[in-house]
Amino acid sequence: MTPQTQNLRIVGMQDLVSPQDLARRIPITDKAAETATQGRSAIQDILHGRSDRLIVVVGPCSIHDPDAALDYARRLRVARVQHADALEIVMRVYFEKPRTIGGWKGLINDPGLDESFRINDGLAIARRLCRSITELDLPVGTEFLDAAVPQYIADLVSWAAIGARTTESQIHREMASGLSCPVGFKNGTRGNLQIALDAVRSAARAHHFMALNDDGRAAIAATAGNPDCHVILRGGAEPNYDAASVQAACAQAERDGIRPQVMVDASHANSAKDHCRQGAVLADLGAQIAGGDQRITGVMIESHLIEGRQNADATPLTYGQSITDACIGWDDTATHLAALADAVRTRRGKAAALSA
Repeated sequence: MTPQTQNLRIVGMQDLVSPQDLARRIPITDKAAETATQGRSAIQDILHGRSDRLIVVVGPCSIHDPDAALDYARRLRVARVQHADALEIVMRVYFEKPRTIGGWKGLINDPGLDESFRINDGLAIARRLCRSITELDLPVGTEFLDAAVPQYIADLVSWAAIGARTTESQIHREMASGLSCPVGFKNGTRGNLQIALDAVRSAARAHHFMALNDDGRAAIAATAGNPDCHVILRGGAEPNYDAASVQAACAQAERDGIRPQVMVDASHANSAKDHCRQGAVLADLGAQIAGGDQRITGVMIESHLIEGRQNADATPLTYGQSITDACIGWDDTATHLAALADAVRTRRGKAAALSA
């Protein structure tokens, strides 16, 4: 008999739903498709200098309760309409969480929060929620971690992020090169910006790689390259949201032949992982924008209905509160969105006065 040398540490296998079958069960609607497409177009216009509005990716650190997420989306949609002249608001809808050692990996991986790992259910919940939110005329943005996930939900996504732990990954750069939406690459966890700049350049190129096709079979993907990628400053060993850091990042991008612009994450290392400090970061960014800086094209905010965080095993869970990173609450979020919109309007007025 042939000795067994394969899968010695695999303890189980089950069928994974195909992207095509999931899309048949949860089809994209005309309204959802319109929202996703218009969101992408609006973001592209900002990235390429055709619009002076600001991209604002705002929402929970991660989604664990679809009902609370939809509640949040309804409130955010009102703010989106209110500030439409100045802000392109995109709801942060994160279903995958990278883990350094261990912990809950997100709604797709473990939707029951109980280590049952019902991934097929998680994919269905994620797709259904994206459809529900986009049907509210609110675009969604997410971080893609597992390279197979875009095939299941990317038709509903207007903007995507590649996280600090995976920006340097060739697999994620190849994946981004084929995505239909704009993609932001974060600087490394220690603050290395060059890996994000290299990722933008790499994703703009054509690639060929092994992938999953619509019917769930292994395939060889060929991409055209994605011209709508950009860098995200999320801090590192030190924060990098201040004017000097923005200047340095844009100068470095220009030397590499990349558009001298940045999106800034107000959370993570820029807030020293203290959700209360997001307000100070946003105030600083607002001042830079109001002062006339056109290079800040977007911001990211971690926000939920209820301020703070709770443990995933809390009984009962507090409705509308994060189970991963702590977030600012809704009232503070509304205040910060209004301030950012005013900053954009001030910048616009100064630009108009200079051109008069």
